Amino acid sequence: MEWRHLFAPSLERLKVVNGADYIRCGSLPPLRIRRLAAAAPGSLRGSQYTAAMPFDIDAEVIANTPLSSDYNVLTLRAQAIASSVEAGQFVMVKASRGHDPLLRRPFSVFERIRDERGVVTALSLLNKRIGVSTRLLYDAQRGQRIPCLGPLGVPFTPVSPPREAWMVAGGVGLAPFAALAESLGALHVVTTLFYGARSAAELFYLDHFRLHGVMLVLTTEDGSAGERARISVPLERRLAALEGAPRMVYACGPEGLVAATARLAMRCGAPCQVSVERVMGCGMGGCYSCVVPMKGVDGAFHHVRACLSGPVLPAERVVWE
Repeated sequence: MEWRHLFAPSLERLKVVNGADYIRCGSLPPLRIRRLAAAAPGSLRGSQYTAAMPFDIDAEVIANTPLSSDYNVLTLRAQAIASSVEAGQFVMVKASRGHDPLLRRPFSVFERIRDERGVVTALSLLNKRIGVSTRLLYDAQRGQRIPCLGPLGVPFTPVSPPREAWMVAGGVGLAPFAALAESLGALHVVTTLFYGARSAAELFYLDHFRLHGVMLVLTTEDGSAGERARISVPLERRLAALEGAPRMVYACGPEGLVAATARLAMRCGAPCQVSVERVMGCGMGGCYSCVVPMKGVDGAFHHVRACLSGPVLPAERVVWE
């Protein structure tokens, strides 16, 4: 039986770029499918279901590790999400059981936590205390229950050897790269992290990346660690001196940094995947609060929803304003 026959006539196709489609059946969250090469244009025939349906879990806080007066790593027992999430995907978290704040907030999955047998049982989130939700998550206690919906969104596509990978992060933009470093390490990809912050005190998890064989290029605005510069400075030097096959560049962080990285990569002929940061009300395409201006495959301008088409997008298709 063709899989789509299992769904009633309420099957709705959601238009998505980046090589993937999503469908929705009634009030269920969207399901991701990837179209096969033989699929007829504009048809769901020949499509293949490739990602798990999102789970809504009352996740237990099993650890809350402060990194500084503003940053912490929150570890949640959410095995169903953690075992199916891919690097670059996100979860929608409700920080309070009450109505303030009312809506959930999006967080990239930071780590996939394994038990002593190597089984993924939990996930972690890198949090910066800047608003109501993030303050509540900073102060979360062990044993507390936090609603967590995921995995959501389009992940990074890891490269394979002999290609190399360059990850570019600024501040909390480090969030999706802990999981990506693990994925690239498992593939034996030579990987470099370009990581910038205001000071050495805001450069986190360096040992984690070293453990996965990642080479580090560090900058700080005050010169307290690495080069005194923005991270785009050494990145531009390395791209300009690039020889041989272009590296795959992955970027996440403040939009100015991501846009600068995308432009540098395109100028030097290096492919680039960017994870865009957007305010989201639902994370599933219903509220249209996370739109990103893009160029279609035909070159026409249009908007896509970052929660469905992203958060990972091809840099050359985003319209950087």
